[in-house]
Amino acid sequence: MINEKLEAAFNDQINKELYSEYLYLAMKIYFKEQNLQGFVNWFDVQVQEEHAHAMGMFDYLDERGGKIVLEAIDKPEVKGNDILSIFEQVLEHEEYVTSRINHLADVADETKDRAALNFLNWYIKEQVEEEANVGGLLATLRLIGDDKKALLMLDKELAARTFVQPVIG
Repeated sequence: MINEKLEAAFNDQINKELYSEYLYLAMKIYFKEQNLQGFVNWFDVQVQEEHAHAMGMFDYLDERGGKIVLEAIDKPEVKGNDILSIFEQVLEHEEYVTSRINHLADVADETKDRAALNFLNWYIKEQVEEEANVGGLLATLRLIGDDKKALLMLDKELAARTFVQPVIG
């Protein structure tokens, strides 16, 4: 059986991962309205990744005999009304998720649950990649500025991104 405090922390993080899925779905809508299909695809992949992250934790908690408690998912708030501000929000959100996963690892460490720590190492590495990827996109968007041709080239590049089901844990 998993420690009650750690169980609660996992349930909280499952909710946060599902919120991330919901937030990126809301951002996808913005790009559909702008007819930027590559960006739509990029967010589509993000939505799938966040769902996979939530389900990885869901399955882990279940495997450990924990009780899964699903809470309400807050309505997502997309800040800003341009591409740059949306990606600044994405980076801010990924940094927040990183802090919450680190908190979850702290609880696992505090409860001396080595199995949970081992499991969470995948998520910690994943967050490093997430922040780096978004940071790189943000740098490119800043470089592009108001250049519509460059934006369309980036959109075409983002259309090639594909979802790969992660092997978590």
